[in-house]
Amino acid sequence: MYFYGINPLYFIMIAPVFLFSLWAQFRVKSSFKKYARYKARSGLTGAAAAKILLEKNGIRDVRVETSQGMLSDHYSPTQRKLALSRGVVNTTSIAALGVAAHEVGHAIQHHRGIFIMRLWQALAIPATFMSNAAIFLIFIGIFFSLFLAQLGFFIFLGVVLFQIITLPLEFDASRRAKQQLVKYNIITPGEIAGVSAVLNSAALTYVAAAAASITQLLYFALVLFGGGRRG
Repeated sequence: MYFYGINPLYFIMIAPVFLFSLWAQFRVKSSFKKYARYKARSGLTGAAAAKILLEKNGIRDVRVETSQGMLSDHYSPTQRKLALSRGVVNTTSIAALGVAAHEVGHAIQHHRGIFIMRLWQALAIPATFMSNAAIFLIFIGIFFSLFLAQLGFFIFLGVVLFQIITLPLEFDASRRAKQQLVKYNIITPGEIAGVSAVLNSAALTYVAAAAASITQLLYFALVLFGGGRRG
């Protein structure tokens, strides 16, 4: 049954995932805010910690820059830069050090040629294009051409696989971050719980994104292959 061209089944399926996504966003922000109040005993800023870890791992061609926006931290393999948000780059909190080290974890993956990073790099740009193309084909195809819709479905399947691949990439970066921070005395063993809380919360946002894409894929499968297509 459709209501003004919209299948209520979609909202029934996506609602739990949407709520989980909101909760994940709340968790990461609240965890970061909580541990942003705890200053690390080392007294190092996020930028200083990142530079130390890059140097310790023999990575000398990656620059550390400031990015705009809250928790906009990221590592760019193509531009060879590590961008840290203002709440991380110049602060000495446990939260800031955890986030900075996580991004260094990605730089280490890239530097060492870890397979999952090489695979992610190869798929990142195509996945962005495929996502837009898939949704367009599916929604146009549902109303005008089953073939186009099914083509869009299989393209979207590739996007979902890319998001699933992102999960072990992020988990591995967090694992490396915690190891590196303790190994080089940037945080104490007693501070690792705060770092873990921040990074584990951040990981939930990637899980939520993957869950949303998988749910959309299942919905499209029901509509296109399960007899739920509008006729």
